[in-house]
Amino acid sequence: MQARCISELSERQVHIWTFSTSAENDVVAKCERVLTSDETGRAAQFRFSGDRESFILTRGVLRHLLGCYLGLHPGSIQFEYSSNGKAALASDSGLQFNVAHSRQMAAIAVTAGCDIGIDLEQMRTLPDLGQIAARFFCTEEAAEIDSLPEGERARAFFTCWTRKEAYIKATAEGLSRPLNSFRVMKQPGEPGNLVLQDHEATVSESWTLHDLHLAPDYAAAIAYRDRPRPLSIFPAIDLAQLIDIS
Repeated sequence: MQARCISELSERQVHIWTFSTSAENDVVAKCERVLTSDETGRAAQFRFSGDRESFILTRGVLRHLLGCYLGLHPGSIQFEYSSNGKAALASDSGLQFNVAHSRQMAAIAVTAGCDIGIDLEQMRTLPDLGQIAARFFCTEEAAEIDSLPEGERARAFFTCWTRKEAYIKATAEGLSRPLNSFRVMKQPGEPGNLVLQDHEATVSESWTLHDLHLAPDYAAAIAYRDRPRPLSIFPAIDLAQLIDIS
């Protein structure tokens, strides 16, 4: 855990943190102690203990991490939620964040002064990948994936999926925004940047998309409402150390 980096978030930086959603019992217990009664109630609703532990750790780590940025006790942080369930800080700190998790990994994106979304998916074999792409993606995107060699289709599918999910999470539209209502594509000559097209109108002037390489078997992306910002991806969080310093 690089505690020094937490206090050095400049106005236009984007910080990306990752961590495991499995931990020792004492770490889980410490995370649970900073949750609100509403959050512990949500945790109790999970049928399987692994899912319950993952929720507690993810929400607890988020609180501890934001507490480090804001100089607050993690239990004192208050959230508010959009109509589609996107969490934001209730205080007027300017700090923006978003959380994603898939299987045994979670990621948190933090920046200041602009909407941000992050998505993370563990890549896996999908026998009906082509049908899913045709149903949820734009025609051009589905055709591009289908044209690839079979061994490359899964990565292309999950890359497209995470780009789209990151964008709708940033906008707080959630499931109300169909994934095939907009298109994500590479900008010619600039492999690190992506362009959004919505009904043939390019909106890249106000939005930036980045693919993230967080682990070999994961696809991930972030989207934020600004021109490209400096991006820092930190080593995986040592959960016990984070809890001790926050």
